[in-house]
Amino acid sequence: MAAALQILPCLLRAPSRPFLWGPPVARMTSGMALAEQARQLFESAVGAVQPGPMLQRALSLDPSGKQLKVRDRSFQLHENLYLVGFGKAVLGMAAAAEELLGQHLVQGVISVPKGIRAAMEQAGKQEMLLKLHSHIQVFEGAEDNLPDRDALRAALAIQQLAEGLTASDLLLVLISGGGSALLPAPIPPVTLEEKQTLTKLLAARGATIQELNTIRKALSQLKGGGLAQAAYPAQVVSLILSDVIGDPLEVIASGPTVASSHSVQDCLHILNHYGLRAALPRSVKTVLSRADSDPRGPHTCGHVLNVIIGSNSLALAEAQRQAEALGYHALVLSTAIQGDVKNVARFYGLLARVAAARLAPSTAGRSLEEEEEEEEEEEEEEEAKLHQLAAELRLPDLQLGEALEAVAKANGPVCLLAGGEPTVQLQGSGRGGRNQELALHVGTELGRQPLGPVDVLFLSGGTDGQDGPTKVAGAWVMSDLVSQASAEGLDTATFLSHNDSYTFFCRFQGGTHLLQTGLTGTNVMDVHLLIFHPQ
Repeated sequence: MAAALQILPCLLRAPSRPFLWGPPVARMTSGMALAEQARQLFESAVGAVQPGPMLQRALSLDPSGKQLKVRDRSFQLHENLYLVGFGKAVLGMAAAAEELLGQHLVQGVISVPKGIRAAMEQAGKQEMLLKLHSHIQVFEGAEDNLPDRDALRAALAIQQLAEGLTASDLLLVLISGGGSALLPAPIPPVTLEEKQTLTKLLAARGATIQELNTIRKALSQLKGGGLAQAAYPAQVVSLILSDVIGDPLEVIASGPTVASSHSVQDCLHILNHYGLRAALPRSVKTVLSRADSDPRGPHTCGHVLNVIIGSNSLALAEAQRQAEALGYHALVLSTAIQGDVKNVARFYGLLARVAAARLAPSTAGRSLEEEEEEEEEEEEEEEAKLHQLAAELRLPDLQLGEALEAVAKANGPVCLLAGGEPTVQLQGSGRGGRNQELALHVGTELGRQPLGPVDVLFLSGGTDGQDGPTKVAGAWVMSDLVSQASAEGLDTATFLSHNDSYTFFCRFQGGTHLLQTGLTGTNVMDVHLLIFHPQ
């Protein structure tokens, strides 16, 4: 990355400086020293999914420069390459692609968030910007991640390019998180406003994200395989940076290069379930009736190669390698952390207590056998609660048993890594994001009872560098958070009740617990670190 990620006091920009690795982990005693290493691990996770390295791993030219290799597939190049893209990380992805393939690139169109070019330029991330005489046209839109007229213009330009391709052309599609809002092209006569209104009504009545995507795809020209159909008969290569748990191709940006598995009947079932079918605008009824009688049947995407080039699991794997290099026993706990932040925080807090008990050395000279038995019973009870809570969270890839076993066998510091995207139930009008809110909740959980002679640190950060409506990526905490905050006159419960985690961390210890990175140019959900260091 162009510059090291830094944690800076809130609202102040300290002089730029590289990360400090500090002394070897076995000799660490300071909480700030542990925080330095946690920040380095977060940086390594983000660095693994930067657009440049990802594109270079996925794409290569043969020595003649006339064949493009994508993983184990090869495609002929003779100035027949076109490019489209949409998403929060696509600007940097497009810059890397043009750097690699520029001599063959005829034309490109990308749709990116409003203001992202200025933000990257201000951050000095020149590698994320297109060259002055680029063949790629850039549209900015979808302010606040909501479809708008600017994004619609971009989508129509992308559609026009795709529809003009022939069987001898190759279309490179770049997709990242936020792509759905940046590619709104409703099927006429449905308008953008009508589609947005219907989506909001469904969301207000409790529709799931899967149900919302089913309706969006049915009313879209480009989603649900529509872009792939528009580009036919050209060969399509889609490079995807996943920001969705489990990396489901049909969900990321609503699957523009993946054939939809849903029918009109699925849409009607959803609309009936939420009592909206009778109130549908005439335009929506028209589009659904056309699709129901389409003689061509469901779309297929046999001319498409879809490749996941970056994901949360890739980022965590790199952070795990770096942690091991620092002397930690490191293990990835899950890449699918989801659910309300309060429940996730309770899980992390309980995990910390169980793990700390296993790491702490046995008390020497204990004379009362009853005390030992009572302590063992408490530990067993805590572990049973932990497994119960884990079951309630329903995390499909959770490695809890392996993590506890690893902690029990460890002879030194341990680092548990996880990723995903928890959710926040808003009940106040404060400022924050899910990472800061999670960190503050975990900090309160860690302070509920002593953790013994073990230093415990938790860090939560968004890999895009922006946590909610704030300019920070997240925050880190330790088990003394509540007591230290109380000494400064700060009540953590009050800030949490107002969803005001950002204000809390700004005031707490001069903002030094905030993780401030600036926009990173990538997005693979969040990274969580739970570090244990026996004293």
